Amino acid sequence: MSDRIAVGLVSDTHGWVHPGLHEAFKGVELIVHAGDIGTPEVLTELAEIAPVAAVKGNIDGGDLRFEPLTRVEEVGGIRIAVLHIAGNPRRPKSAALELIRDEEPDVIVVGHSHIPVVGRVEGALWINPGAAGKVGFHTERFAAILYIEPDGELSLSRVELGARWET
Repeated sequence: MSDRIAVGLVSDTHGWVHPGLHEAFKGVELIVHAGDIGTPEVLTELAEIAPVAAVKGNIDGGDLRFEPLTRVEEVGGIRIAVLHIAGNPRRPKSAALELIRDEEPDVIVVGHSHIPVVGRVEGALWINPGAAGKVGFHTERFAAILYIEPDGELSLSRVELGARWET
């Protein structure tokens, strides 16, 4: 039996939780939401699946304005940093570099671009799970699951949620 830990990664829901996330994230220890949550109800619904660690994105006002801009969670001995607007691994924004340098995470989860991307920046595994919501220019919706093995090895699987215009 595997003791690996699963962490659900999602971003850019923009006020809507894809029904497929309930099954995809079943059994995860934590859900990380990398901003542009849209409504507090998104966090409430995700919390029915697993505990949620979220940061606010550039569209998050109202009660969501109290969510932090950055956060760091430790899961299975792995430090996971979260930031919404971060650039990309080839051209990380200064806020992302500062977070990586200050917190020395193993993983950084970002959002904003709606483009799924995996890379490395200064030793941190950089993950943008892509957009899971209906709003934006993306044509396909995605989320991801980060797996943490007992020995600290990391792996990732993509969660495909279908075309943006489908329910």
